[in-house]
Amino acid sequence: MVGSVLVGMLCAHLLCFAVMFLLISKRLQGKKMGMDFFAMGNLLLGLAYVLQLVEGGPAWSMMSVVNHTLTLAAPITYGLGVMRFLGFPAPLWRPLAAFVLAYSTAQALIQWSLGPVARYAMLSGMSALLFLVMTLAALYGVRTFAKHLYREMAFFALLISGICILNAIKFIRLLQGGLEVLHMDSSFQMVFYIYMSSLATVVPPFMIWLVFRRLTDDLSQMAARDPMTQLLNRRGLSEALEQHFNLHNVAPAYLLLLDVDHFKRINDTYGHQAGDTVLRHVADVLRTTVRRGDLTGRIGGEEFVAVCLDSDDVGVVQLAERLRAAVEEQAIHVSGHDKPLHCTVTIGVSPRFANGHALEKALRAADVALYQGKAAGRNRIEKAHAFAHIAPLPGAGASATT
Repeated sequence: MVGSVLVGMLCAHLLCFAVMFLLISKRLQGKKMGMDFFAMGNLLLGLAYVLQLVEGGPAWSMMSVVNHTLTLAAPITYGLGVMRFLGFPAPLWRPLAAFVLAYSTAQALIQWSLGPVARYAMLSGMSALLFLVMTLAALYGVRTFAKHLYREMAFFALLISGICILNAIKFIRLLQGGLEVLHMDSSFQMVFYIYMSSLATVVPPFMIWLVFRRLTDDLSQMAARDPMTQLLNRRGLSEALEQHFNLHNVAPAYLLLLDVDHFKRINDTYGHQAGDTVLRHVADVLRTTVRRGDLTGRIGGEEFVAVCLDSDDVGVVQLAERLRAAVEEQAIHVSGHDKPLHCTVTIGVSPRFANGHALEKALRAADVALYQGKAAGRNRIEKAHAFAHIAPLPGAGASATT
């Protein structure tokens, strides 16, 4: 009797949260973050437990086959939902349909060849295996694709490892004691249902919190980035530098301020759409040319920034020259124009600085150097303050116009 009450409560939790997940996924519209998959997983598992209540005990029937298939289809659906949440493409209906067909057939073969105990043991063994794979994937994610969620992934791994262990124990007990182990009011089944009910209470709010965190993280990213180029804006640069300099024993940084030469002429001659294409092109050059770990941003108009971390005077000049040459050499294809467009940049280099509060001072110093470079002919590199200006390396053009 107590076991039936626990299973009934478990069904109510699963089905109620299935509805909640579905409503949340509807509100999220284009970016559902796997919530529709979690709703389907809860629905499948809830229906499986409803069938278990109706069935009353171990039996060989169509209801039992459907029950077992739904029980295993649910964690598969959850796993696909987690993949969706983490940004990996994952279809649902085709793999789910393939699994339903394959497992239903396997149940019939096992029942007729090895008997009912083997069929129920297969369910427990397959459940243990599935949750073991999910646990290992979560632990792997802590070190790789989900480092930013390492606490959450570790907690998730801990929770599902419990289901893995309980199903492994059930598998062994079934082989040793037969179907009596599955009696609803047995001590083991009571522990199993209590644990599953606890999970059904804890995991859904946990997933909702993860979605809320993802949404707030996305809003923070949007506030820190330029919408056209997706480079950091001034606020994003400042926050990233603060995080960098909060680390111990970090080397000073240098700031490169890039300005597209004759950008107004580009807009007046080719139109603002061409101007936007040029800005996106320069942003792409920045992203692909700077070193891994350096920061890139657009701080307004045609002005871009690269912050070189852990470098020196020679390294920062070499990077500035690579940037200048890459922009000059690469053609820009503009829609509606037959001939490709070429542009150049002038780059001002700040002195080195060693804390996030010095960003504004570095920007001012690089800005002064930039305008000295503009006055000296454009398409060149100029270092701030007492440093001598650096013209393009031998073989590069000293100036260029669009």
